[in-house]
Amino acid sequence: MTAPSQPTWFKSSYSGGSGTECVECAYTATGTLIRDSKRANGPVLHVATEPWLMFVRSVTHGAPR
Repeated sequence: MTAPSQPTWFKSSYSGGSGTECVECAYTATGTLIRDSKRANGPVLHVATEPWLMFVRSVTHGAPR
């Protein structure tokens, strides 16, 4: 999958409609961007693909023990 030149931001399907405490993500060619949805021009965190997938798996299925 080729990442667009401008990131396409999306919110989690678990985000509430109240506009509080939400993050947005955007996929890139090298990983995932994460930002505070209330501060679109604020700092952006880049997480490489493999660590991001490990994080999502642990949240989805529980951390390995």
